[in-house]
Amino acid sequence: MPRTFLIDTDTASDDAVALIMALRAPDVRVAAITTVAGNVDVRQATRNALYTAELCASDVPVFMGAEKPLLREYQNATWFHGRDGLGDHNYPPPRRSPGELHAVDAIIATVEANPGLVLVTLGPLTNVALALAKKPEIAAKVSRCVVMGGAPCCEGNVTPAAEYNIWVDPEAARIVMLSGLPLELVGWQLSRGDAVVNESDIEQIQALGTVLARFAIECNSHARHAYKVQTGEDGICLPDPVAMCIALDASSGTEWSEHFVDVETQSELTRGMTVVDRLNVAHDDRNRTVWASAISAGRKAKVCWRLDTKRWKDALFAALR
Repeated sequence: MPRTFLIDTDTASDDAVALIMALRAPDVRVAAITTVAGNVDVRQATRNALYTAELCASDVPVFMGAEKPLLREYQNATWFHGRDGLGDHNYPPPRRSPGELHAVDAIIATVEANPGLVLVTLGPLTNVALALAKKPEIAAKVSRCVVMGGAPCCEGNVTPAAEYNIWVDPEAARIVMLSGLPLELVGWQLSRGDAVVNESDIEQIQALGTVLARFAIECNSHARHAYKVQTGEDGICLPDPVAMCIALDASSGTEWSEHFVDVETQSELTRGMTVVDRLNVAHDDRNRTVWASAISAGRKAKVCWRLDTKRWKDALFAALR
């Protein structure tokens, strides 16, 4: 039997490649895609998800969700992905329309209809937090929740302390981290360094000559330039596909450990920081009060620290053939 995935996304250039990987996986059935405001506004994210599904010849239902974070002013990432999120190449509108359900209700219905599914989150966690608030018991029906978000060991990509998905809606992220979901945290740092799709990799992908290969490189053209401005590194950084690679094959993450994780919501300096109890000191007397919510949630998150970059790139190439 194929595994069932539910994907929540703020569909922009790297999300689109992650969707391709899931929709092309032979042993996976994507039951639904839900969209959220993040990289681009939720309507554009929905349009991009539908367009990507069409490229994969998939009729997976797509449901539009939250238009803004729970409490914060919405701030997009079009500076990185382009105004339309796909590098501003004027892709045609999709032929299909989104489903009538709101994404929050679609998440609840999909989990309840498919107990044991894998939930993969590629954007801000607003939809998931709202679904958990409405029906907290769905957390126990998810077998894995792979979260692309955070920078648990190092600098962020939108502030010195925080990764974009968590920073945009830190309150939602905190709800999810403390929800009891079986979390697997895939931080932004895993997509850097050797995991970046370099010039040689790009040439190999373009040589595949497929529609999907061309689209994957083209829609990330703006992001490639922005990443070089941001970090000084040349290449295409693909955090969402890296997370999807781990969702498809957990063994592509080669170093894991389990810890309480909380999210900073009070400080402007460290807003959205994913705070990982890496030395397991949350229970110490000096920390127990501050960490009471995480401890009472009773479930630690699995945090991935290292990626098999060869396996990741092989998975990417296979999906784009």
